[in-house]
Amino acid sequence: MSKPDEVLEVRDLVKRYPAVLAVDGVNFSVRRGSCFGLLGPNGAGKTTTVEMMEGIMPPTSGEILYEGHAIGPRFRDEVGIQFQSTALQDHLTVLETLQLFRRLYKHGADLEQVIQMCSLEKLLKRDNRKLSGGQRQRLLLGVALVNDPKILFLDEPTTGLDPQARRNFWELVERIKENDKTVILTTHYMEEAYRLCDEIAIMDQGKIIAQGSPQALLKEHFDDVILELPKSDLPSPLVDFAFPVLERGDYIEISTPDVNLALAMLVERNINLNRMQVRPRNLEDLFLELTGEDLRT
Repeated sequence: MSKPDEVLEVRDLVKRYPAVLAVDGVNFSVRRGSCFGLLGPNGAGKTTTVEMMEGIMPPTSGEILYEGHAIGPRFRDEVGIQFQSTALQDHLTVLETLQLFRRLYKHGADLEQVIQMCSLEKLLKRDNRKLSGGQRQRLLLGVALVNDPKILFLDEPTTGLDPQARRNFWELVERIKENDKTVILTTHYMEEAYRLCDEIAIMDQGKIIAQGSPQALLKEHFDDVILELPKSDLPSPLVDFAFPVLERGDYIEISTPDVNLALAMLVERNINLNRMQVRPRNLEDLFLELTGEDLRT
């Protein structure tokens, strides 16, 4: 039986195709009012999992429960989806687009509230074809909200946006969370997942390999920090160093639980530390640790 605070539950979910097992016995639940992030490299099964959760694709076996019951017509009326790619009708304005989608539902949100929530006030008369990437994503978010959903699916919502537009979108999502919406997010951006998600599940090869809050997972897997140094500041490669050294492009990363000792050893080797940076472990480190892959592959 589902717990009272679980709005969505996935049980033993399997999706099998003739040549591949895309999702292999996945189990998790989503708490009401939380943001749940599903992360994984390409081919991990996260998109297939989300499409089954949305009711777009039937599972081979297993079940998805919405407030303790199998998903059905009520679920479809109470869910909003922002797909990664959505075609908008040409020659319609932003306001006309919102009105069009609002008419598809008997009950829903007040359009004025949706417009304000998605910061669309200055775009209402603009043709869909004249929207920037960030403006288009805000409109698509508004379309996903017109039925006043209890659950909002966001599938890679900031892919292709510039950093400023991405951060503006994050603020919109945080505003939506404050209205007691449950958000399910897939993303390739680790900073996005860390900022928005109360809980994340990392998938690889059709299975969930780690789950928990971002902070708890980092604490569980790491007890060190990272020293970053440009390769050009090293007179020679760091061989036989006491701590692990990893090459990442034009930089090397040294993982160490003892910063003072690592710095003393670098100074002893006459290495220039003027451009060295110290950073805590992040979700990208965790992802690489667990899957051996960069999330952006």
